[in-house]
Amino acid sequence: MRGFIVVDLGFGDAGKGLLTDFLVRRTGAGLVIRYNGGAQAGHNVVAPDGTHHTFSQFGSGTLVPGVRTFLSRHVVIHPPGLWAELQALESKGIGDALARLRISRGARIITPYHQAANRLRERVRGAERHGSCGIGLGETMRDALDFPDETVRAEDLENRTLLRKKLAQIRERKSAEAAKLAEGCRENPRIADEMEMFRNPYIPEAWIASAARLAESGSIVPDAFLPEWAGGTPAVVFEGAQGVLLDEEYGFHPYTTWSRCTVANAEEIMVENFPGMRAEKIGVLRSYAVRHGPGPLPTETGELASAVSEHNTEGEWQGPVRYGWFDAVLAQYALDAVGGVDRMVITHMDALRHLEHWSMGRGYSFHDGPEGSSDEILTCLPVLPAEAIEPRMQLTESLRRATPIFETCQPDEQTVRGKLEEILGRKIDAVSRGPRAADVETFGDFAKKE
Repeated sequence: MRGFIVVDLGFGDAGKGLLTDFLVRRTGAGLVIRYNGGAQAGHNVVAPDGTHHTFSQFGSGTLVPGVRTFLSRHVVIHPPGLWAELQALESKGIGDALARLRISRGARIITPYHQAANRLRERVRGAERHGSCGIGLGETMRDALDFPDETVRAEDLENRTLLRKKLAQIRERKSAEAAKLAEGCRENPRIADEMEMFRNPYIPEAWIASAARLAESGSIVPDAFLPEWAGGTPAVVFEGAQGVLLDEEYGFHPYTTWSRCTVANAEEIMVENFPGMRAEKIGVLRSYAVRHGPGPLPTETGELASAVSEHNTEGEWQGPVRYGWFDAVLAQYALDAVGGVDRMVITHMDALRHLEHWSMGRGYSFHDGPEGSSDEILTCLPVLPAEAIEPRMQLTESLRRATPIFETCQPDEQTVRGKLEEILGRKIDAVSRGPRAADVETFGDFAKKE
């Protein structure tokens, strides 16, 4: 059995959904394993017939008949969101998506009180928002560490009595936390809306009924079921969420996620369930930089907005989509954080045809010295240990002050590919020039059928 681990080497939105769909169609992979993140994912796939879906919790191979999804214990589940996505898939003619879904018993579950607290926390931060999708993933993961006995896991959905008890405990505690957070801003109607979630007496039973349907559907299984769920497929695709630059250990605090966005979870799942498998690590980057919401984006520019056609647009919680020229410093940092990749894919190469030039940030300069002194030049970033919180915060501030040193060239694909291969020190194995699997061109032996 072949394995492919798809990892985003940026801030997310690089094209993981497209690549997952492409790999499924090209290799005949019958199983997609989600190995991190949760319902905040927005992975866009356009099928050959033009059907478009933004995948949130189902694997991005679901538009291909028969392809199954496994949501691992590292994925955080949002039950109402899952039902909404299922309904959206059914409206597009995918009537068996639920039958092709299995969820690890150990997966954590987002409750309505975690979601409300998450939104409240971001609203109170005001201009200092960290960035969020408003789903409650971070709040759920924080509580899983601090209050493990109260954490709702998928296996708990099989026991309504236990579920009711845990939900009551979470409601009481999060309500008290929310009241403290909201002090001094209760007049804000949006704050009041979130506080109302804790007072509404109908929320608990309505949510329990929705969540328990997952258990009733037979979708929740032990991790040991995964090899059987693979069902003799010739290949498995491990689909990542978000990006390495948002990783809880290697991202730039405080603009990070509560999730391991490197390949660590995927490799752990592979060792446990598919001994002997040697999966290819596939790094994905756009031909330019992109991120949703706040946080440093050193090469940010307004020159790219008119060249980009985007499915994931500005949202209330994520904030605006921001663009920058390709950032070689951050790309190399992400590669170092994951220990390198076996294959490199550059997406959105079709944007080049709309540009007068293409630029790449090869390094940063800083103007911190006394007047007349030479600038400090930085061409690489240190990969700091997870426990080095303060140095990583300082690194974030450094990125805010960085002035990129650009190299510019003609926006033809061959030239850009050559520049990228030179700066990254490796060949590009595939490029995409559109949103469909047919828009992906591979070079060499990448993803060839066996």
